[in-house]
Amino acid sequence: MKTDGKLSFQIIRKIAFISIIFICIFMIGAMATKSDINAVKIVFSDDCQITVMTSKVNVSEILEENHIILNSDEIVYPNINSNIDFSKTITISKVTSEPVIIAEEVENISTEEILGKYVLVTEKIVTEQIEIPYETVTKDISTSGTETTNKVLQEGRNGIKEIKYKIKLQGDQELSREQISESIIKEPVNKIIQISTKIASRSSGTRSEINVDGKTPTVVTLNASAYCAASCGGNTKTSSGATATSWYTVAAGKSYPVGTVIYIPYFSDKPNGGWFVVQDRGGAITNNHLDIWMSSLTECINFGRRNLECYIYQ
Repeated sequence: MKTDGKLSFQIIRKIAFISIIFICIFMIGAMATKSDINAVKIVFSDDCQITVMTSKVNVSEILEENHIILNSDEIVYPNINSNIDFSKTITISKVTSEPVIIAEEVENISTEEILGKYVLVTEKIVTEQIEIPYETVTKDISTSGTETTNKVLQEGRNGIKEIKYKIKLQGDQELSREQISESIIKEPVNKIIQISTKIASRSSGTRSEINVDGKTPTVVTLNASAYCAASCGGNTKTSSGATATSWYTVAAGKSYPVGTVIYIPYFSDKPNGGWFVVQDRGGAITNNHLDIWMSSLTECINFGRRNLECYIYQ
Protein backbone atom coordinates (compact mmCIF):
# COMPACT_ATOMS: atom_id res chain seq x y z
CA MET A 1 0.00 0.00 0.00
CA LYS A 2 2.84 2.30 0.73
CA THR A 3 4.25 1.73 -2.70
CA ASP A 4 0.89 2.51 -4.35
CA GLY A 5 0.55 5.77 -2.38
CA LYS A 6 3.99 6.89 -3.49
CA LEU A 7 3.13 6.13 -7.10
CA SER A 8 -0.11 8.13 -6.94
CA PHE A 9 1.71 11.15 -5.54
CA GLN A 10 4.19 11.11 -8.40
CA ILE A 11 1.39 10.98 -10.97
CA ILE A 12 -0.38 13.93 -9.31
CA ARG A 13 2.86 15.90 -9.25
CA LYS A 14 3.41 15.32 -12.99
CA ILE A 15 -0.11 16.39 -13.81
CA ALA A 16 0.32 19.55 -11.73
CA PHE A 17 3.62 20.35 -13.45
CA ILE A 18 2.12 19.91 -16.91
CA SER A 19 -0.83 22.12 -15.91
CA ILE A 20 1.51 24.84 -14.68
CA ILE A 21 3.38 24.73 -18.02
CA PHE A 22 0.10 25.13 -19.98
CA ILE A 23 -0.96 28.02 -17.74
CA CYS A 24 2.38 29.75 -18.27
CA ILE A 25 2.13 29.33 -22.05
CA PHE A 26 -1.40 30.74 -22.04
CA MET A 27 -0.39 33.73 -19.90
CA ILE A 28 2.64 34.44 -22.10
CA GLY A 29 0.40 34.35 -25.21
CA ALA A 30 -2.12 36.65 -23.57
CA MET A 31 0.62 39.06 -22.52
CA ALA A 32 2.12 38.95 -26.02
CA THR A 33 -1.28 39.76 -27.53
CA LYS A 34 -1.81 42.58 -25.07
CA SER A 35 1.63 43.99 -25.76
CA ASP A 36 1.01 44.21 -29.60
CA ILE A 37 1.77 47.94 -30.06
CA ASN A 38 0.43 49.85 -33.10
CA ALA A 39 1.49 53.22 -34.55
CA VAL A 40 -1.86 54.95 -35.20
CA LYS A 41 -2.11 58.27 -37.13
CA ILE A 42 -4.84 60.67 -36.00
CA VAL A 43 -5.83 63.39 -38.51
CA PHE A 44 -7.78 66.33 -37.05
CA SER A 45 -10.42 68.45 -38.80
CA ASP A 46 -7.98 71.38 -39.13
CA ASP A 47 -5.59 69.10 -41.12
CA CYS A 48 -3.18 68.74 -38.19
CA GLN A 49 -2.12 65.19 -37.41
CA ILE A 50 -0.28 63.17 -34.76
CA THR A 51 0.97 59.61 -34.50
CA VAL A 52 0.40 57.73 -31.24
CA MET A 53 1.67 54.34 -30.04
CA THR A 54 -1.06 52.15 -28.56
CA SER A 55 -1.95 48.55 -27.97
CA LYS A 56 -5.65 49.33 -28.35
CA VAL A 57 -7.55 48.80 -31.56
CA ASN A 58 -10.94 50.31 -30.74
CA VAL A 59 -11.34 53.89 -32.05
CA SER A 60 -13.16 55.11 -28.95
CA GLU A 61 -10.53 53.62 -26.62
CA ILE A 62 -7.64 55.10 -28.64
CA LEU A 63 -9.20 58.56 -28.54
CA GLU A 64 -9.96 58.28 -24.83
CA GLU A 65 -6.45 57.02 -24.14
CA ASN A 66 -5.03 60.15 -25.83
CA HIS A 67 -7.57 62.52 -24.18
CA ILE A 68 -9.17 63.45 -27.50
CA ILE A 69 -12.83 64.55 -27.30
CA LEU A 70 -14.97 65.09 -30.39
CA ASN A 71 -16.86 68.38 -30.79
CA SER A 72 -20.55 68.36 -31.56
CA ASP A 73 -19.88 69.30 -35.22
CA GLU A 74 -17.23 66.60 -35.77
CA ILE A 75 -17.41 63.01 -36.96
CA VAL A 76 -14.78 60.29 -36.96
CA TYR A 77 -13.79 57.58 -39.42
CA PRO A 78 -13.74 54.65 -38.80
CA ASN A 79 -16.89 54.76 -36.70
CA ILE A 80 -16.36 55.62 -33.03
CA ASN A 81 -17.40 52.13 -31.90
CA SER A 82 -15.43 50.18 -34.52
CA ASN A 83 -11.83 49.07 -34.66
CA ILE A 84 -9.11 50.69 -36.75
CA ASP A 85 -8.61 49.23 -40.25
CA PHE A 86 -5.41 48.20 -42.01
CA SER A 87 -4.47 51.85 -42.70
CA LYS A 88 -4.22 52.43 -38.94
CA THR A 89 -5.54 55.96 -39.43
CA ILE A 90 -8.29 57.79 -37.54
CA THR A 91 -9.70 60.83 -39.37
CA ILE A 92 -11.71 63.52 -37.61
CA SER A 93 -13.66 65.89 -39.90
CA LYS A 94 -16.28 68.60 -39.72
CA VAL A 95 -19.92 67.82 -40.40
CA THR A 96 -20.75 69.63 -43.69
CA SER A 97 -23.85 71.74 -44.12
CA GLU A 98 -24.50 70.54 -47.68
CA PRO A 99 -28.03 69.18 -48.10
CA VAL A 100 -28.48 65.46 -48.59
CA ILE A 101 -30.26 64.58 -51.85
CA ILE A 102 -32.86 61.93 -51.18
CA ALA A 103 -33.32 59.34 -53.91
CA GLU A 104 -37.10 59.83 -54.07
CA GLU A 105 -36.64 63.58 -54.73
CA VAL A 106 -34.18 62.94 -57.61
CA GLU A 107 -36.61 60.52 -59.26
CA ASN A 108 -39.34 63.18 -59.28
CA ILE A 109 -37.21 65.72 -61.26
CA SER A 110 -38.04 65.80 -64.97
CA THR A 111 -35.45 65.69 -67.75
CA GLU A 112 -36.49 69.18 -68.86
CA GLU A 113 -35.84 70.54 -65.36
CA ILE A 114 -32.41 68.93 -65.21
CA LEU A 115 -31.39 70.21 -68.67
CA GLY A 116 -32.78 73.64 -67.84
CA LYS A 117 -30.10 74.06 -65.19
CA TYR A 118 -27.35 73.76 -67.80
CA VAL A 119 -26.38 76.09 -70.69
CA LEU A 120 -24.98 74.09 -73.58
CA VAL A 121 -21.71 75.09 -75.27
CA THR A 122 -22.16 75.50 -79.03
CA GLU A 123 -19.84 76.26 -81.95
CA LYS A 124 -20.59 78.28 -85.05
CA ILE A 125 -18.76 79.79 -88.02
CA VAL A 126 -18.96 83.58 -88.29
CA THR A 127 -17.89 85.60 -91.35
CA GLU A 128 -16.90 89.25 -90.98
CA GLN A 129 -15.97 91.80 -93.64
CA ILE A 130 -13.40 94.46 -92.74
CA GLU A 131 -12.30 97.47 -94.75
CA ILE A 132 -8.69 97.66 -95.95
CA PRO A 133 -7.64 101.36 -95.86
CA TYR A 134 -6.16 102.72 -99.07
CA GLU A 135 -2.73 104.38 -99.15
CA THR A 136 -1.81 107.77 -100.57
CA VAL A 137 1.03 107.72 -103.11
CA THR A 138 2.76 110.94 -104.12
CA LYS A 139 4.57 111.23 -107.47
CA ASP A 140 6.85 114.23 -107.84
CA ILE A 141 7.63 115.16 -111.47
CA SER A 142 8.41 118.79 -110.79
CA THR A 143 11.66 120.51 -111.66
CA SER A 144 13.94 120.98 -108.68
CA GLY A 145 13.66 124.38 -107.02
CA THR A 146 10.51 125.44 -108.89
CA GLU A 147 7.06 126.36 -107.64
CA THR A 148 4.84 123.30 -107.69
CA THR A 149 1.17 122.38 -107.77
CA ASN A 150 -0.62 119.22 -106.64
CA LYS A 151 -3.11 117.28 -108.71
CA VAL A 152 -5.10 114.19 -107.72
CA LEU A 153 -4.63 111.70 -110.53
CA GLN A 154 -6.55 108.90 -108.86
CA GLU A 155 -8.97 108.91 -105.97
CA GLY A 156 -8.39 106.30 -103.28
CA ARG A 157 -10.89 103.56 -102.45
CA ASN A 158 -10.83 101.19 -99.48
CA GLY A 159 -10.68 97.47 -100.12
CA ILE A 160 -12.57 94.70 -98.32
CA LYS A 161 -11.28 91.51 -96.75
CA GLU A 162 -13.37 88.63 -95.42
CA ILE A 163 -12.36 86.80 -92.24
CA LYS A 164 -13.96 83.57 -90.98
CA TYR A 165 -13.91 82.67 -87.28
CA LYS A 166 -14.91 79.58 -85.32
CA ILE A 167 -16.62 80.82 -82.17
CA LYS A 168 -17.56 78.86 -79.02
CA LEU A 169 -20.62 80.18 -77.23
CA GLN A 170 -22.26 79.34 -73.93
CA GLY A 171 -25.66 80.91 -74.27
CA ASP A 172 -24.95 84.48 -75.40
CA GLN A 173 -21.47 84.53 -73.87
CA GLU A 174 -18.49 84.12 -76.23
CA LEU A 175 -15.93 81.71 -74.75
CA SER A 176 -13.33 81.67 -77.53
CA ARG A 177 -12.70 82.87 -81.10
CA GLU A 178 -10.34 81.18 -83.59
CA GLN A 179 -9.57 82.60 -87.05
CA ILE A 180 -9.77 79.87 -89.69
CA SER A 181 -9.43 81.80 -92.96
CA GLU A 182 -8.87 85.23 -94.51
CA SER A 183 -9.40 86.35 -98.10
CA ILE A 184 -9.41 89.69 -99.95
CA ILE A 185 -12.75 90.42 -101.64
CA LYS A 186 -11.75 93.77 -103.14
CA GLU A 187 -8.25 95.19 -103.41
CA PRO A 188 -7.79 98.77 -102.16
CA VAL A 189 -7.07 101.46 -104.76
CA ASN A 190 -4.32 103.87 -103.79
CA LYS A 191 -4.87 107.60 -104.00
CA ILE A 192 -2.28 109.12 -106.34
CA ILE A 193 -1.23 112.75 -106.04
CA GLN A 194 1.10 114.22 -108.64
CA ILE A 195 3.37 117.12 -107.83
CA SER A 196 4.27 119.04 -110.97
CA THR A 197 5.79 122.35 -111.98
CA LYS A 198 3.31 125.17 -111.66
CA ILE A 199 2.52 126.70 -115.05
CA ALA A 200 2.41 130.50 -115.12
CA SER A 201 -0.77 132.15 -116.31
CA ARG A 202 -0.86 133.56 -119.81
CA SER A 203 -0.32 137.25 -120.42
CA SER A 204 -1.27 139.57 -123.26
CA GLY A 205 2.30 139.55 -124.58
CA THR A 206 3.81 137.24 -127.15
CA ARG A 207 4.73 133.68 -126.14
CA SER A 208 8.42 134.51 -126.35
CA GLU A 209 7.85 137.11 -123.62
CA ILE A 210 6.20 134.66 -121.14
CA ASN A 211 8.50 133.09 -118.56
CA VAL A 212 7.75 129.88 -116.67
CA ASP A 213 9.75 129.62 -113.46
CA GLY A 214 12.03 132.29 -114.90
CA LYS A 215 12.66 130.29 -118.08
CA THR A 216 12.40 131.75 -121.59
CA PRO A 217 10.88 129.22 -124.02
CA THR A 218 12.57 127.72 -127.04
CA VAL A 219 10.23 127.81 -130.03
CA VAL A 220 10.36 124.70 -132.22
CA THR A 221 8.11 123.00 -134.76
CA LEU A 222 7.30 119.40 -133.82
CA ASN A 223 5.37 116.75 -135.71
CA ALA A 224 2.39 116.00 -133.42
CA SER A 225 0.16 112.93 -133.23
CA ALA A 226 -2.37 111.73 -130.64
CA TYR A 227 -2.88 108.59 -128.53
CA CYS A 228 -5.39 107.35 -125.90
CA ALA A 229 -6.23 104.38 -123.65
CA ALA A 230 -7.85 102.49 -126.53
CA SER A 231 -4.71 102.72 -128.66
CA CYS A 232 -2.62 101.55 -125.68
CA GLY A 233 -4.63 98.42 -124.92
CA GLY A 234 -6.47 100.10 -122.05
CA ASN A 235 -3.28 101.11 -120.24
CA THR A 236 -3.39 104.61 -118.75
CA LYS A 237 -0.08 104.51 -116.89
CA THR A 238 2.72 106.67 -118.25
CA SER A 239 6.42 105.86 -118.11
CA SER A 240 6.75 108.42 -115.30
CA GLY A 241 4.28 106.38 -113.22
CA ALA A 242 1.55 109.02 -113.43
CA THR A 243 -1.88 108.33 -114.89
CA ALA A 244 -2.27 109.94 -118.29
CA THR A 245 -4.71 112.88 -118.37
CA SER A 246 -6.27 114.49 -121.43
CA TRP A 247 -5.28 118.14 -122.06
CA TYR A 248 -2.29 117.66 -119.77
CA THR A 249 -0.10 114.68 -120.73
CA VAL A 250 2.25 114.51 -123.73
CA ALA A 251 4.92 111.99 -124.75
CA ALA A 252 8.17 113.50 -126.00
CA GLY A 253 11.68 112.46 -126.94
CA LYS A 254 14.47 112.02 -124.39
CA SER A 255 15.71 115.55 -125.10
CA TYR A 256 12.70 116.77 -123.12
CA PRO A 257 12.88 115.57 -119.46
CA VAL A 258 9.76 114.43 -117.61
CA GLY A 259 8.13 117.54 -116.18
CA THR A 260 9.05 119.79 -119.08
CA VAL A 261 6.31 122.37 -119.75
CA ILE A 262 5.22 122.85 -123.41
CA TYR A 263 2.84 125.51 -124.71
CA ILE A 264 1.11 124.77 -128.07
CA PRO A 265 -0.83 127.78 -129.45
CA TYR A 266 -2.94 125.46 -131.67
CA PHE A 267 -4.77 124.28 -128.50
CA SER A 268 -5.16 127.70 -126.87
CA ASP A 269 -8.97 127.39 -126.95
CA LYS A 270 -8.97 123.98 -125.19
CA PRO A 271 -9.57 123.43 -121.44
CA ASN A 272 -5.86 123.58 -120.69
CA GLY A 273 -5.33 126.81 -122.64
CA GLY A 274 -2.67 125.03 -124.70
CA TRP A 275 -0.36 124.12 -121.79
CA PHE A 276 1.01 120.52 -121.51
CA VAL A 277 3.54 118.61 -119.35
CA VAL A 278 5.89 115.87 -120.57
CA GLN A 279 4.96 112.69 -118.64
CA ASP A 280 5.51 109.86 -121.11
CA ARG A 281 7.90 108.27 -123.58
CA GLY A 282 7.36 105.95 -126.51
CA GLY A 283 9.36 103.65 -128.77
CA ALA A 284 8.42 105.67 -131.86
CA ILE A 285 8.77 109.06 -130.16
CA THR A 286 11.83 111.01 -131.34
CA ASN A 287 13.04 114.48 -130.36
CA ASN A 288 11.14 116.08 -133.28
CA HIS A 289 7.92 114.17 -132.54
CA LEU A 290 5.22 114.89 -129.94
CA ASP A 291 2.35 112.53 -128.94
CA ILE A 292 -0.63 114.18 -127.24
CA TRP A 293 -2.94 112.20 -124.90
CA MET A 294 -6.60 112.54 -125.76
CA SER A 295 -9.75 111.18 -124.16
CA SER A 296 -10.97 108.94 -127.00
CA LEU A 297 -9.88 107.14 -130.16
CA THR A 298 -12.28 109.30 -132.21
CA GLU A 299 -10.48 112.45 -131.05
CA CYS A 300 -7.14 110.90 -131.97
CA ILE A 301 -8.34 109.97 -135.49
CA ASN A 302 -9.86 113.40 -136.06
CA PHE A 303 -6.63 115.08 -134.98
CA GLY A 304 -4.49 112.86 -137.17
CA ARG A 305 -0.91 114.10 -137.56
CA ARG A 306 0.26 117.69 -138.13
CA ASN A 307 3.21 120.00 -137.58
CA LEU A 308 2.67 122.38 -134.65
CA GLU A 309 4.56 125.35 -133.27
CA CYS A 310 5.64 124.49 -129.68
CA TYR A 311 7.11 126.61 -126.89
CA ILE A 312 9.48 124.44 -124.83
CA TYR A 313 10.29 125.56 -121.25
CA GLN A 314 13.50 123.82 -120.08
